[in-house]
Amino acid sequence: MADFFTGRGPGRPGLTLFLNAGDPPLDELAEVVHMLDEEGVDCLELAVPFPDSFTDGPVVRRSARRALDRGTGLDDVLGFVARVRPGLPRLRIALLADWSHSLKHRDLGAAVKDVTASGADGLLVHGLPPRLRDAYREATEAAGTAVVTTCYPTSPEETRARAARESSAYVYLVAHYGRSGTAPPAGHAALAPVVAGLRAHTNSPIAVGFGVSTRSHVAAVAASGADAAIVGSAGVARVEQALDEEGSVTTALRDFVRSLQPGPDETSKANTPIRTRS
Repeated sequence: MADFFTGRGPGRPGLTLFLNAGDPPLDELAEVVHMLDEEGVDCLELAVPFPDSFTDGPVVRRSARRALDRGTGLDDVLGFVARVRPGLPRLRIALLADWSHSLKHRDLGAAVKDVTASGADGLLVHGLPPRLRDAYREATEAAGTAVVTTCYPTSPEETRARAARESSAYVYLVAHYGRSGTAPPAGHAALAPVVAGLRAHTNSPIAVGFGVSTRSHVAAVAASGADAAIVGSAGVARVEQALDEEGSVTTALRDFVRSLQPGPDETSKANTPIRTRS
């Protein structure tokens, strides 16, 4: 299985960017993923587009609708990953697939094998019914698929511990219960006790997402002790703006990615330990 977020120094967390496959169109997206690799982005969380997600805000929903209107489906996305992944020496691709929209009508074991065979480095299944949890675990173990798990800071302790134990790619700590694009009221650095609690149950990296849109947010994620920051709506908004203005999505996202990289001041702040109650 691929390692995620390796080779980062203190105060410089890994960086994951979320995009919907098909927005921009797949031929243009190929140029984007090579740019992300060149710019040192660690992971692309690539969603097979699905409609009306209850966890997505309006920016991501509009992106998914554009991708769906272009006819982008699971087979198209797996073919895309198979074409681009061999040319990416750094960038990992974690595929996000919604159970109801993309997987429900397929054999689960065969679908997991197809994802792994495409070259995707990890899999996150959105909306998996609890009754299928064991079958999913068996399918991913059989296929050698690295699994991304999710939890909230407010999830029950056992739920967070299970998410940590069952992750083999990384744990996605959703910083705030709500829709994408919203940040936790106390800031990302205040998640330090939650990150430490997850760390006790896993050797997998821990990535924090939701509400991460600026360099200072990335630095705050680093201060929480997490291994990586996940940027979703803010990057998708750059895609939308570039498409509306008939500009280059690759250029827009390159400028955005560079704006997220922590500078010396942010790194210094991020290395300041967060005081927590014992």
